[in-house]
Amino acid sequence: MDWKPHAERLAIEVTPAVSRWREAVSSVPRHLFVPRWWEATGEGFWGLREGAADETAWLRAAYSDTSLVTRVGPHHADTALPDDRPGGVPTSSATMPGLVVRMLRHGHLYDGADLALIGTGTGASTALAARRLGDDHVTAVDVDPYLTRAAAERLATIGMAPTVITHDATDPLPGTYDRVVSMVALANLAGVLAALRPGGRLVTTLSRIHVIVTAEKDSDGEAHGVVEWDRAGFMSTRSGPDYPSGSGSLLSAIREREGETVTTGRYPVLNVAEAWDVRAMLELAAPGVESAYKEDGERRTAYLAHPDGSWARASAEWIQPPIVHQGGPRRLWTELERIRHRLNAEGGLPIYGSQMHITPDGICRFSRGQWSASYG
Repeated sequence: MDWKPHAERLAIEVTPAVSRWREAVSSVPRHLFVPRWWEATGEGFWGLREGAADETAWLRAAYSDTSLVTRVGPHHADTALPDDRPGGVPTSSATMPGLVVRMLRHGHLYDGADLALIGTGTGASTALAARRLGDDHVTAVDVDPYLTRAAAERLATIGMAPTVITHDATDPLPGTYDRVVSMVALANLAGVLAALRPGGRLVTTLSRIHVIVTAEKDSDGEAHGVVEWDRAGFMSTRSGPDYPSGSGSLLSAIREREGETVTTGRYPVLNVAEAWDVRAMLELAAPGVESAYKEDGERRTAYLAHPDGSWARASAEWIQPPIVHQGGPRRLWTELERIRHRLNAEGGLPIYGSQMHITPDGICRFSRGQWSASYG
């Protein structure tokens, strides 16, 4: 299979001409790391794609700047049967190469730096890092023993042998490093911060908040940095074979529930999950909030649910003011509208570009102007 021209085209697409990552992208046979993958078939189900069954489609998928889902719930594409149609959410993927390069570039890597890469997945991102730094300087971590085994085997087929270990990244990382770059979203930064050497740099996203944070550790064990003017959405860390059920049952229960309060909303119905800056601010205001959204013709309905029992449902035709039902100890849609009002009044929200202070126990404190918030 002549994969090289496809890899070279991808490298041109996702790296600047002078970037040292261009050679890495063009020399890694990404298709070998994704022999099978899942594609959404609609209504929450997934169908299996077999690369060897259609080499043209395999090359097109593997060398496009897209993420390829390789695990849904506990179901690995590698071990699935052709007729399997699992439902649920992705739990592992081959991350889009452009995003991998962006995260690694945020790491300010240098020759001789020891890197911990959290979220091995297929091993393709580990291959890029090892091409740049060398095998001896890269340690890849994943919670899933099948993924780490398969990644190590695929890396070996192309003559690469970075350290690949099975480890739950919600626990302290083994070893110490000059750089930690996470390809999964972290809920607490204490473990990764402890694994950084003084002067080391952390790059990660935060669970449920689509921000990229970069921070450097000082000699007191704290870290200081910023929320980059950049964004990314990664899967959150997990400790088991699948994510907990979360607030899914509560979201289902509020489809038709009458609210304790029923009002007319100020702004049109919003798909909160797709409005990343609004979603980030809502998570800081109400940590753990879940959202759902559906369209039925021109009728749009959004749902919010929180583990404390708070919920909201807003529904309207197109951009008309919605009828809002709310219940529980707090008014989630009211909080959402406060955030949207700030966005409209100020032309932006303060989360992106804010300063960050990370304490040794992993708490993130954001500040920008007179605004401040905490996470973790």
